[in-house]
Amino acid sequence: MSEFSNTGYLNMELLRFTTAGSVDDGKSTLIGRLLHDSKSIFEDQMEAIVATSEKRGEDHVNLALLTDGLRAEREQGITIDVAYRYFATPLRKFIIADTPGHIQYTRNMVTGASTANAAIILIDARNGVVEQTRRHTYIASLLGIPHILACVNKMDLVEWSQERFDEIKKDFREMAAKIDTAIDVHFLPISALMGDNVVDKSEKMPWYGGPTLLGLLETLPIENDLNRSEPRFPVQYVVRPMREEFHDYRGYAGRVAGGVFRPGDAVKVMPSGQTSTLAAIELSGEEKEAAFAPMSVTMRLTDDIDISRGDMIVSGDCTPEVTQDLDVMVCWLGEKPLQLGGKYGLKHTTRDARCIVKAIQYKVDINTLDKIEDVDSVDLNGIARVTLKTTVPLCVDPYKRNRDTGSLILIEEGTNVTVGAGMIQ
Repeated sequence: MSEFSNTGYLNMELLRFTTAGSVDDGKSTLIGRLLHDSKSIFEDQMEAIVATSEKRGEDHVNLALLTDGLRAEREQGITIDVAYRYFATPLRKFIIADTPGHIQYTRNMVTGASTANAAIILIDARNGVVEQTRRHTYIASLLGIPHILACVNKMDLVEWSQERFDEIKKDFREMAAKIDTAIDVHFLPISALMGDNVVDKSEKMPWYGGPTLLGLLETLPIENDLNRSEPRFPVQYVVRPMREEFHDYRGYAGRVAGGVFRPGDAVKVMPSGQTSTLAAIELSGEEKEAAFAPMSVTMRLTDDIDISRGDMIVSGDCTPEVTQDLDVMVCWLGEKPLQLGGKYGLKHTTRDARCIVKAIQYKVDINTLDKIEDVDSVDLNGIARVTLKTTVPLCVDPYKRNRDTGSLILIEEGTNVTVGAGMIQ
């Protein structure tokens, strides 16, 4: 990373992406290839991978070993846990979440993909669109991931056939349209093992005129992925320095969850509905002309209003809904099933509450995407649409409009373990 100056690197745009696919579709190999060909591997890492590959009697350097960090993963040749990898090019810096393909690790995929700008969904060129492809595309859509990169891998095993690539492309489009017609999909024919169209352009597929995978990741437009039109600022902490020079100082610290705030803006504090004007925005002791997601700042208002942690400062005509009744898609992460009538702790932005499960509207069959009704529990890795009643009013937006103010987690009260990830509908 020596080619980047410290300041330049810190100011570079960050793209988070996740990878998903069936077992043996080549996810770990693809990430290894990305890191290797973009020269993001240290020499000692490379030497260790070469030595391990030789020891195992493999006839090529197994780049998958770069990401399969757990011993169980290396022994079984599968990905179990979410592995995060970091690399950068002169155009962008990246965080990769390598997530498992197995159905029993759905919760791991949900965790790894929850903050992603893009999802790489690998499809084996020999097998085409399979159940896991549907499941991963559905979860990516559910989590509101804005861009999907459908990588048709192992093109070397179908003799670099354009006809096969076009056939898979057609099948994927039909499947994606049933899930969500607004999904932004990009298709790439690649060979992770051989390196074709990953970092370097393939000479074996002259019929493909699009970018390489890295080229697409470097240029994918992500500036509109965050909600810039509806200002939201959940208050995390009230700043009251107990020093004489700051005798009357009162600031509100937190992270901007949407829109843009500027000094002079008329603001409203939710859920109380009190109004004021934004006096100043501060970051590291300096006043700023604007604050936008995901900046962490301190705001000061012109009026002395009763504001505490969990309240939300908003601006503009479109305010969040204040409600105690939530319609939520839940990915269940707990060992004990979600129960109809069950009581759970709930965390939404900076507000803590408790809730009861009033109804389970339906459960989703992850493989067929059919809705199963008349259920009273949801098992580990299950996805369901539920109705929750909360103990206090929450200021919420639909998840599709704002991933921060539209998401929540459910917590098992006795153990304080996170057992559910929810998207407000």
